[in-house]
Amino acid sequence: MEDREQYLRYQQDRTVLAAIGACLDRQVSRISVRLPRSLAESAVAAWNREELGGIGEESREEFELRDDAAELAWIGLAISERGVRDGEEVVVDLDVVEVAAALQAAR
Repeated sequence: MEDREQYLRYQQDRTVLAAIGACLDRQVSRISVRLPRSLAESAVAAWNREELGGIGEESREEFELRDDAAELAWIGLAISERGVRDGEEVVVDLDVVEVAAALQAAR
């Protein structure tokens, strides 16, 4: 029974976390960041890449890896649409979700 109670607590925690996210979403939308040009170019290349074939069964690890690749592609789209070169860097306003995904991948 303890597992069920723990599951319910985690569901309640997720609800509170989502409510916090809704409050933060109204306060913060994009953050201006500077990236080395080589990383920016790699992100844009991920956006421009065509993936052939469908998605079959995948493990949790494979799903997370594909999800990270998708986040990189979204960053590439942002760079291609509104990135500005500044010497050897690119300045771009990224959605906080994209920033969070990159930070999470770095951990």
